[in-house]
This record gives sequence, structure tokens and C-alpha cells, in this order.
Amino acid sequence: MEHYLDNAATTRVSDAAAQAALAAMTGEFGNPSSRHQAGARAAQALKEHRTVIAKALGAKPEEVVFTSCGTESDNWAIRGAVHLNRRRGKHIITTAIEHDAVLEPCRELEREGYEVTYLKPDRMGNITVEQVADALREDTVLVSMMLVNNELGTILPVAEVAKLLKQRRSAALLHCDAVQAFLHAPFTVSELGADFISISGHKVHAPKGVGALYIKNGIKMPPMIVGGHQEDTLRSGTEATAQIAAFAAAVQEGVTRFEQDSVYLKELKSYAAKRLTSEVIGLELIGDGQATHILPVSLPGYKSEVVVRFLSDMGIYISSGSACHKGKPSHVFAALNLPKKQMDGVLRISFSADNTKEDVDALVTALKQAKERLFTSLS
Repeated sequence: MEHYLDNAATTRVSDAAAQAALAAMTGEFGNPSSRHQAGARAAQALKEHRTVIAKALGAKPEEVVFTSCGTESDNWAIRGAVHLNRRRGKHIITTAIEHDAVLEPCRELEREGYEVTYLKPDRMGNITVEQVADALREDTVLVSMMLVNNELGTILPVAEVAKLLKQRRSAALLHCDAVQAFLHAPFTVSELGADFISISGHKVHAPKGVGALYIKNGIKMPPMIVGGHQEDTLRSGTEATAQIAAFAAAVQEGVTRFEQDSVYLKELKSYAAKRLTSEVIGLELIGDGQATHILPVSLPGYKSEVVVRFLSDMGIYISSGSACHKGKPSHVFAALNLPKKQMDGVLRISFSADNTKEDVDALVTALKQAKERLFTSLS
């Protein structure tokens, strides 16, 4: 029996989402840009799906643009923001614990002459609004800050930063990577106050290959792709109607279940933390992440990649950090300045409502066996 506990990397596609995708591929499969009735029906369906996503965000449908993933949304928001503010300055503020989809575009912009301030977290993984206030300058054109960290589960003060920018009358635009927050932490676009918000389908039980970018009304965003008139000319190319249909179905289901799932995941995470720390001798919790679905731990003295492979052979799936690291040391955990043994042994356990206490029990048993069978590292 397999036990999947790597939901921050990707989630199982829900039955409702899979059925919606199939219906879009085999039923209303017309091109939304076609001028016949099949195209008109596909266009109407696309409009309805956009409305579902927008409603879940507390946004207007015209403020939601579909993309291929959260990474694309992040890249577009960052590039678009600095383009819009290109005459105001060349300073960017972000955090050292952002996803690479934010950090890599920032590094590219550094090579193009921008100055980037990377705010460092405390040992628990927290970033404060005071850090942003201290870093903010007249020539700051963008602040990019995630809402929920994908490896620590910490919640960052995005709404407070939005208020700060307004109080300072800053021209800086605010981007929020909400990929791990969407349908996990309660928020609306008005509550966050961000100009751009990135979300992704496969983190909320939709298929891979679909995401969205919220663009606040009034912002004249430069197009991501030109050559057509789709997505209000902002992202040309025939829309991925099946993925979008599945995304909307998953979101509709997630909104309906949000309260009960939040309570359930909080209890499951607490159960896991208690069992792991009491029964796996030496295991330590990392940070104080508030997100209900992410639990970072460390098994000091053991190499995390070895532990992950050992568990995988037993049909238990967790990670040693973001799936995008592909075995490389996590910059997020490194930013906490953990002792080397603790850093070497970091593991990320992440839940969905599909998980049960039996999954946790299997993980506890397997980690105890890992401690018995694996050699400790020399570091």
C-alpha cells in the first residue's frame, strides 16, 4: 500500500476535476475563438470557469488570466511589474525563502542592472513587515513576497506590506506568490492588497499545466505572449480548455470543503507532529509554520535524500524540500542557518484531505526503521 505525503509538490487530481477535463475534451471541445456554435459554447464555458476562479479569489473575472502554471505567473508578474515601473527605479525587494520561480527572475534582473534586496528569515522562518519597511527606498519598483512558504509553511505578512506601501505612498508594485496559500489559507484579493497574485492548479487537485495570474484592475500589463487575442490579448494562444475546466471544478470543490478540510488538516498535522516527535527519537520540528498542510522536520545525522529513497522503497512518499530542487540543497532551509546535521536531515511532509492517520502511522513506523537500518552521516 502506498502512502502519499508530498502534497506540497503536487496533489492527486480529484474525480470532479478529471471528469470536467474529460467532458471538455470529448464534449464541448470547440475552440473558444471559433465563430460557430461549438466555439461559442466553449467560450461560454471558459467564461464560467474564469468566474469560478475569480470568485474563489474575491476578484472580478476580468482580473484573472489563465497561465500554464504558478512559475509562469510568477515570472510574468515580476517582469511585467519592473517594465511598468521602468522609469521609477531599479530596486526590488523579495525574500530569501521565495520559490525559485521568483528568485531566478530576480537574479536575471540583477544581471540586467537591477538591485535586489533579499530579506532573510529568522530561525523560525518568519519575515516581518519591519524588514520591508527598512529595505523600502524611493527607487523600489517591486516587492515580491509569498503568502505561504512552500517548504516551511510559514505565513508571510503580505497584507501588512500592502498597507505599508500605501502609507509610504510608494510606487512599488506588490506581487504575491499564493501557490501554496490558495485554498489552504483564507484570503481574498482585497484582504491581501497585492497588485498581482499567482496561483496554480496542481496544488489544489487540478491537473498539472494550468495556473492563473490575478492582475488588479487598472494595471496595464504588458502581454506575456503575442500573436492572438486570447485572454484579453494578454496571453495569446488557444486556451487549455480541458485543464481550465478541471481547475474550475477542483476550485469549486475546494471552496465548498474549505472549512471542514482546514479543521481536518490542522488536526492531522498536530497528530503527525506529536507521534513523530514522541516516537522517532531525535526527530525535530523545523520552524513554526502555521499552514495546515506543511510539516517540516529534521532527522539530524541522517542524509535526507537517503531517507527519502528509503521511504520511497517502502511506498511512502515525502520530500527533502521543494520538488523543484531535484536533490540540490534547499535554499529555504539554508536561509534559517540551521546546524549542518539538522540541515542535512531536513524532510518535508505535506498533507491533503485525502490523507489519513494511517498514512501518518505508516510514516512513523518507516522512519523508526530508517533510524535502525541506515548509517548516520559523518558530518
